[in-house]
Amino acid sequence: MGFTLTEKIIGNHAIGNKAGKHPVHAGDCVWARANGLMMHDVTSTGEIAILKKFFGGRIAKGLKVVVTPDHYVPAKDIASAKLYQELREFVDEQTAKGADISAYMLEGGNYGVCHVMVPEMGHILPGQLWFGADSHTCQYGFLGAFSTGIGSTEGGNVLATGDLWLRVPESIRIEVDGNMPRNVMAKDLFLRVVGDIGVDGANYQAMEWGGGTIRRMSNDERATLTNQAIETGGKSGIIEPDETTRQFLKERLEEVDEGFVDYALESDNLELLRGKFCSSNWRERGLFSDPDAQYARRIPIDASGLEPLVAKPHLPSNVAPARDLQNVKINQAYIAGCTGGKWEDIAAAAEVLKGQKIAKGVRLMVVPATTYIQDRMVREGVYDTLRSAGAIVTMPTCGACLGGHMGILAPGETCISDTNRNFVGRMGSPQAFVYLASPKTVAASALAGNIVGAEK
Repeated sequence: MGFTLTEKIIGNHAIGNKAGKHPVHAGDCVWARANGLMMHDVTSTGEIAILKKFFGGRIAKGLKVVVTPDHYVPAKDIASAKLYQELREFVDEQTAKGADISAYMLEGGNYGVCHVMVPEMGHILPGQLWFGADSHTCQYGFLGAFSTGIGSTEGGNVLATGDLWLRVPESIRIEVDGNMPRNVMAKDLFLRVVGDIGVDGANYQAMEWGGGTIRRMSNDERATLTNQAIETGGKSGIIEPDETTRQFLKERLEEVDEGFVDYALESDNLELLRGKFCSSNWRERGLFSDPDAQYARRIPIDASGLEPLVAKPHLPSNVAPARDLQNVKINQAYIAGCTGGKWEDIAAAAEVLKGQKIAKGVRLMVVPATTYIQDRMVREGVYDTLRSAGAIVTMPTCGACLGGHMGILAPGETCISDTNRNFVGRMGSPQAFVYLASPKTVAASALAGNIVGAEK
């Protein structure tokens, strides 16, 4: 019996496993050695407390830690300012101890939403194992890594030991073929799946995306799919690495600061990052699912039949065609976050908005996920397009996605958003209504003043 990509990665990180001689299958329980841990401003307090109380305050040797405050930045109140202060002091303390820690704080001006920032700065490599005390840590699977969200208690133990006990998840294979219509995006594809299987349809399973459509998909669009795995109850989302993956890593090596170059030089992946690691090499290293791998289920999808979809309140699985919701008036349109604030999300929205004005009475909020994306928006004219259309463009932050600040909703207001969740009270008042859609549909709705699917 063959192995899924998820089984191979976890097996390669299982303690005691040497060169794959101790393979694991779904259902096995293993102690696994992590490559890295992501920390942000909200859940880090518990992790730091565990490290100091039980482990003498020292981070495990060999563990890469990436710190990306994002949920309540810039600080919205005294409580969030204290969270940031604690994390800043932790970074300084651990740096002085020689820990392998990279921090993207506001003081340096290079910061952003964690799940976009971490791969953007080159910290995620195919075949790695990453954890983070945030449910959407599963996003890193778009680069062929196994990544998953954990609790703060688990995060504290990973921080101190570098290890974590976990059960190897079963995998669901979602095979997508056909050409996607121009007016739909990866968000529509995901909404189609979660609408079919429900918010518990992949409980503790790895959602593995494959097929010709996925192979033609960009990295930003792939990241939307892996990010949203948790909305089906999934343990992770993952896509086999290929030439598109290699190109992303090569660009990261060329564009990011010297810190990443040092990180690459210390790893055994420099050849990959230099651009010599093409699709055939992925197979040589076994970073693919075997033809006879066992799946919990297989889901075939013809992408050519997709149309703009929307998740109605108050679940991501409450999906309907946008064309059936044209009577829903909106107060706010929101393009932001780890799911919807990536470069291609914002560029796609700008394409819809170009040369037009948003409807009277509608607030269009655009929040780039990182300062790199923010700079690119200015450099390539996207910022001007958005502002000319009437958008409010802010600095990177998780902000209103989790009801934090800068755009939360009042009672009775309706928002269409390209973020990840529309639970009761998610973006502000429990009496508000949140609809989820692709960046293109959000932009089209902002122009119309009511929910409509994008035409292009």
